[in-house]
Parts: sequence; structure tokens; C-alpha cells
Amino acid sequence: MQIHQDWQWLDPAARGTSCALGNFDGVHLGHQAVIDLARGPEPLGIVCFEPHPRQFFAPDGPPFRLMNAEARANRLAKLGVEHLFQLAFNAGLAALTPEEFARDVLAEGLGIRHVVIGEDFCFGKGRAGTARDMKRLGEAFGFRTTIAPLIRRGGIGVSSTAIRDALAEGRPRDAAEMLGHLHRIEGEVIHGEKRGRELGFPTANMELAGLHLPRFGVYAVRVDVLTGPQTGSYMGAASLGVRPMFNGVAPNLETHLLDFKGDLYGRHLSVALVDFLRPELKFDGLPALIEQMNRDCDQAREILAE
Repeated sequence: MQIHQDWQWLDPAARGTSCALGNFDGVHLGHQAVIDLARGPEPLGIVCFEPHPRQFFAPDGPPFRLMNAEARANRLAKLGVEHLFQLAFNAGLAALTPEEFARDVLAEGLGIRHVVIGEDFCFGKGRAGTARDMKRLGEAFGFRTTIAPLIRRGGIGVSSTAIRDALAEGRPRDAAEMLGHLHRIEGEVIHGEKRGRELGFPTANMELAGLHLPRFGVYAVRVDVLTGPQTGSYMGAASLGVRPMFNGVAPNLETHLLDFKGDLYGRHLSVALVDFLRPELKFDGLPALIEQMNRDCDQAREILAE
């Protein structure tokens, strides 16, 4: 998959695509339905924005993203997307009227032939443009427009908001049903305080900055090591939260890979939340913590072996 960061100086070879347009946070079943409608004779593309427009307009708001840009790109590549147009969302783009966006960005800049959007999609300055406006503007500027209906599961619309709610309540399996895949946290392994290693449970530490925070606690996880000599898939148990035993403040993800030996610093991991095992706890001393960690790993192994 080729990733393009700009719409004004595009490689001519990347023009002529059929694109799904949106933010695709989580790449859930609704997003996948939009992407499927874009499949056709033309190369398959995605038009999205970085940062997320909500993040641009409210930079001090609470973290809400289900995926960082790396995780989103990895998921879209797995769906067969050939061109990812990850446009910089800035003041200039935000100021474009619906007509200017359709003409300057989609038609003239990206040279798309077909665009697919959800029925609730809004675009342009002040979110003034609707899905019907896109259809009208496409006819004027030479590209086809398909409007995708809302996808429902159990009578409830599949949305990033519903997925965030499920994760915040410690229901990763319910989130996975709406996503169509396990919720994953991806990024680089960073140096931590190495307490896990001292306790006999070395962990791969990852930051959660900018991401919606699932319920704090311990999870059974599946881990894909994406880079380095240990590339592959592993079972694991992960602690997501602030580490109350050690008076932590900034939340992070600490993952212990079962049956694994090696150095993962600087490697990129994809950690999938499978099951919520228990909430964060503060123990009466390290022996009690170690005993619980052993139980956590045994329970995770049992769940993941199913």
C-alpha cells in the first residue's frame, strides 16, 4: 500500500482511484462496508485525515481515538487498500467550502473517479456539506458518488462511539463484534522502569497518548511483533493503566509475552485485547502481586488456547 501525505503534488500514477472517504477510526464493520462499496475496476483508495479533525478543533479535549495512524494504515493494508491518501488536516483544509473540497481536493488534486461516503458524512467548512451535496458536486466535477447506509448489529448502529463505550466498560469481545476484528494498540516498545523484569515478568511497554483508554486492568492479549528478528505472533497478559502498586500517573500498556525471550526495545508491536481479566488492584506487598500475576498468566493462557 502506498501512503500519500498531500493532495497538491500527487504522483500521476496515484490518480484515477475509487476511494472511500472518512476518518476510519477503528476501521469497524461500518467502515469496512463503505470500503467494500469502493471496490471496482479502479485501484482502491482511502481518503482520510491526520490529525483527526476533532483533534484539530479541540486539541485539549480528552483522548478519543481508537487507532493511531500506524494502526489504521496497517489495518487498511490488510483490507487490500492500494493507496492511502492521509491528508494533513490544517487551517487551510478546514477553511475549504464543500464545493472547494470536492473540486480542488477530490477532483483536481487526487483525480478520483469514484467516492464512497457514509449516509451521515459531512464535509467542508462548518461541516456544511452533506452526502447529497457530495453526490451533486461529483456530478459537476466528474466523479461518481455512492452513499453507504448505516450498518447495524442487534438493532444498534455500528459506530466508533459504541465501540469506545464497550472498551471503557471492559467488554473487548463486544467491541470486536462491531469492529470485525480485535481491538489493537500498536506502537513502539519504549523503556520503562523495568519493575516487571525484577518481578520475573518482563514487559513490553507502550504509550497510550492520544488514544481512547479502555477500562484499566489486566487483559488476555494476542501480540504480533511487527519488526525485528522476533517477528511473529504470541500469547500474552497485559496490564493497562496507571500501576497503583507503584503510584503511577500516566497510563500505559505493559505486556508480558508468554513463552518469549528476547529484547523488544524499539520494536513495533500490535497488541490485541481479547478478554478483560480483572481491574487494577493495589496489593499488600510484592509477594501477593507476584502470586496474582502468576494467576493472570495462567488464566490468559487458558483463554487464548481455546
